Amino acid sequence: MAETARRQTIPVCEPLLLGQESAYVQDCLRTNWISSRGKYIQEFESKFAAYCGCSYGVTTTNGTTALHLALASIGIGEGDEVVLPTFTMAACVLAILYTGATPVLVDSDPDTWNMDVSQLEARITPHTKAIMPVHIYGHPCDMSPILDVASKHSLWVVEDAAEAHSAEYKGKRVGGIGQLGCFSFYANKIITTGEGGMVVTNDPKIAQRARALKDLAHSPQRRFLHTEIGFNYRMTNLQAAIGLAQLERINELSEMRRRNASRYNSLLAGVPGIRLPVERAWARNVYWMYSVVIKDAFGASRDDLMARLTQRGIETRPMFIPMHQQPAFLQRGLFTGERYPVAEELSERGLNLPSSSGLGDAVHAVCSAIGEIAGGA
Repeated sequence: MAETARRQTIPVCEPLLLGQESAYVQDCLRTNWISSRGKYIQEFESKFAAYCGCSYGVTTTNGTTALHLALASIGIGEGDEVVLPTFTMAACVLAILYTGATPVLVDSDPDTWNMDVSQLEARITPHTKAIMPVHIYGHPCDMSPILDVASKHSLWVVEDAAEAHSAEYKGKRVGGIGQLGCFSFYANKIITTGEGGMVVTNDPKIAQRARALKDLAHSPQRRFLHTEIGFNYRMTNLQAAIGLAQLERINELSEMRRRNASRYNSLLAGVPGIRLPVERAWARNVYWMYSVVIKDAFGASRDDLMARLTQRGIETRPMFIPMHQQPAFLQRGLFTGERYPVAEELSERGLNLPSSSGLGDAVHAVCSAIGEIAGGA
């Protein structure tokens, strides 16, 4: 009975595996190619990279290692600075710290929730080496100003597109706009490999460097000879097989998220005190998470709404806690005394509603519950 009570009837996000995933995995098992070599690795890398408008893809173990590998591959290290938004996942800052570099934060745009590009120029110093735009919850960043600042100061642009598979900026898919793009294929992403990640790029030297570093940096002259520090970030052929099957349906899966968002927009439009996500004219938002901000006019706090939805069998998640409020970073002397009011408000008032690609008619149940709670039921 207790187990039934704990079960969430509508999860916040779950994968949809309705294609060739089983067949491709069975092929791996039948042929014994189950580790980090096999045909599915190369095919998944090349086809996903091409989908993003890039020539090269390098698979990794997850999105965090994709970010670390990307930064390491372009030589980011001690003494360097990387500018990124404070409103993001901790993985972004962790990847920078892994290289020995220093993260530098900017606040969020109040509408798209991405990095506020108007603050970017002021954060550039002689030590800045890269900008890491994060396409939050599936809406692309305003990349043109970012690229302009990067060009002016000769900086790398490393896109974190972990949440934005298939999203577009001015008709171009994210991940293929900067010099490098990084993706996650965690189970709740638009396409998944269970765990996994990828770096995409159009630069053959970066791709070659990333491939070497992710495989323990064996010397090209002799295997098991190491002249530098590498990483073991290899994806398995089993994971890549799932990823390839998912990739074959990526347009369908992203359109399902957009249909969910359209339903949410329609059904929540009349509920007072809820700020809905936007889609800029230059953007294709894939709504990896359908996220809302709860204002005072709603009549209940964000946390109260979440608790009451949980009671009704509807799972939600709070929005990110900003990086400048993370104890692990403050203890290292990072971001001390820094304030970013937009990100702070999003963290205090924002939540992610159920967002699975296959959510379908469950959107109506979620919105009905929210409407009842707003009405005092």
